[in-house]
Amino acid sequence: MQKITPLAVLLLAACGTAPETEKTSMEKIHYPETRKDTTVVDDHFGTKVADPYRWLENDTSAETADWVKRQNAVTQDFIGKIPFRGEIAKRYEELFNFPKSGAPMKVGDLFFTYRNSGLQNQSVIYVRKGLDGQDTVFIDPNAIDPAGTTSIGLLGASMDHRYMAIGVQKAGSDWQDITVWDLQTMKPMADTLKWAKFSGAAWYKDGFFYSRYPEPAKGMALSGANQWQKVYYHKLGDPQEKDVLVWKNDENPNLYVGVGTTEGEEFATLYVSTGTDGFEQYYFDLRKGRLPTPATAWTPLQTGFDHKTSILAFEPKAGKFLVMTDVDAPRYRLVSVDPAAPAQDKWTDVIPQKADLLEGVNTCGGMLFASYLKDATTRIFRYAADGSGEQEIQLPGLGSAGGFGGQRGDTYTFYSFTSFTDPGSIFKYDLATGKSHLYFRPELQFDPDQYTTEQVFFNSKDGTRVPMFIVHRKGLDKTGKNPALLYAYGGFNISLSPSFSTSRMILLEQGGVFALANLRGGGEYGEEWHKAGMKEKKQNVFDDFIAAAEYLQAQKWTDKAHLAIEGGSNGGLLVGAVMAQRPDLFAVAFPAVGVMDMLRFQKFTAGFGWVPEYGSADNSKEEFEYLYKYSPLHNLKPAKYPATLVFTADHDDRVVPAHSFKFISTLQQAQQGEAPVLIRVETNAGHGAGKPTSMVIDEQADKWAFFFKNVGVVPTYPVAAQAAK
Repeated sequence: MQKITPLAVLLLAACGTAPETEKTSMEKIHYPETRKDTTVVDDHFGTKVADPYRWLENDTSAETADWVKRQNAVTQDFIGKIPFRGEIAKRYEELFNFPKSGAPMKVGDLFFTYRNSGLQNQSVIYVRKGLDGQDTVFIDPNAIDPAGTTSIGLLGASMDHRYMAIGVQKAGSDWQDITVWDLQTMKPMADTLKWAKFSGAAWYKDGFFYSRYPEPAKGMALSGANQWQKVYYHKLGDPQEKDVLVWKNDENPNLYVGVGTTEGEEFATLYVSTGTDGFEQYYFDLRKGRLPTPATAWTPLQTGFDHKTSILAFEPKAGKFLVMTDVDAPRYRLVSVDPAAPAQDKWTDVIPQKADLLEGVNTCGGMLFASYLKDATTRIFRYAADGSGEQEIQLPGLGSAGGFGGQRGDTYTFYSFTSFTDPGSIFKYDLATGKSHLYFRPELQFDPDQYTTEQVFFNSKDGTRVPMFIVHRKGLDKTGKNPALLYAYGGFNISLSPSFSTSRMILLEQGGVFALANLRGGGEYGEEWHKAGMKEKKQNVFDDFIAAAEYLQAQKWTDKAHLAIEGGSNGGLLVGAVMAQRPDLFAVAFPAVGVMDMLRFQKFTAGFGWVPEYGSADNSKEEFEYLYKYSPLHNLKPAKYPATLVFTADHDDRVVPAHSFKFISTLQQAQQGEAPVLIRVETNAGHGAGKPTSMVIDEQADKWAFFFKNVGVVPTYPVAAQAAK
């Protein structure tokens, strides 16, 4: 049963569509002066392109720091004057204050779980001996860093269950320190590895493989290009300088690389990627009793970057790899490969390609668990190791499920299920009986049964049928003026399936509508759907998003005066591009940590990895021209733009904040309407992962206050509910 507090009952009873207020002229905002350097001009294949705010790319300069301070002051002054901002923050804190738990991670007879009591800045990692044992704190990031800006994650345990590798990230940066804990003493060891990024820990004997970059030049850790990633083997107890180099590439500095090991330490697996276009897959037989070296001939399974082929496991009885691939299968299939004869004509299907997208396959207890995406919702099927005996596992409803992993001898596994109104329940699945049992369900501060989700399909500009989820309170009237938020991503083969956000309840409780559109460029329908939104076809993504907004208005869910659009990272690019193309279509825009300068993104941190997705202005005139045509920064012209709040952070070393800095500087000059166009720069935060709860609450309270203010709606909070607070 869900826990419903008296306050929640009062709110649910009182939450009709929020009363509209007459829109009055906004107070004139005096934006901070931003220096323009008209001497900075680039020549792209004969086209001159000015970049007057390039000085903002210097994230360590005093001038940039002063600019950030002045911009934040204007933004906080505007938001601070919104009378209901404090009430939104209070309500959001109450909604957020429920216990959260991840699925247990089994390591021998130990079980590790991430848990948050409600408002802790970072989740605490607990450990218990035996599934029914008593929890004790393993690592509490909040005790290590009271400011809450350090996130800590489990990277993986040694095969003998004796050691655990830990990833530590500070202030939102992608940089990792890798440390090791002894699971017998439950204490950290002296091993500390620096300058890892996007790395795991693949254990082999008394150490593990990991990938890292060279130490950045002074002052360039957060903005310098990440190049020359290599793979090393670290032996426990050795200083990092003694780590053994096992792979490098001296010809191409712009490669992502990572290594794994099979469960029985039979093989090391290596992937090499340029970004999102595909990757190469290699393997090395560790049964030889020696480490690979850069001179060692890693055996290729898939070369070139046209396909995505991953070794998932090694089955010792059959002596075969289980491999997931899109070769001859744009919606993916699972094949069996003999390591001694890896040629593609020798591959045999275990799970052939189906009509729906195969998202992934996990192994546990000698069985296969395949996760499919059907119109952006999860379906799970169970198979024998040879792909026979298909059985669908019944999930609690339409939503997203994940888990079903384990080791060869396990007799049960765990999985999670979430939806737009379910923040995540954990189930234990018994392999022998095929039955699921509820393991954890949080007690909530609202009643999810008061809300409903429907899936619709609309036609884009070129007639493509695009799915969209619409979430709202049951019985909501389509007045044509409901406050609404449209969210999307549309890129990098990433699928958006139903997921829970406490923040959205702020909107839904006020009679609002949340819409999530599954645009091309994502992975919802496989590689063909992805490629339809890449490179020169990126405009399809923007057309899909525009069509989604037009559908919501045509169907009377909302109108232009009450609609906001939101997206982050690649989704921030989406919002920025659509703002430039159709500023008349919505009232509010929230571009977050967006890729706004499409002519220079490849020059910073890991931006080179996005070239396969976007192209590069340095590559050819053709690529420059289509990027220049939609680049958000370069397509802002004098116009009446929607109220805009740009989000970024000073430690974002994935999409560097200069993108947002230059975008808002240009937008403030181009704005001819009265709507505010502001930027919110978070300090000691990064691209989003690991952000402390207190920071999230402040950020979301600012966002929703800005939204309601600019769509002319005052959120209602009953008097009795105020007293309950």
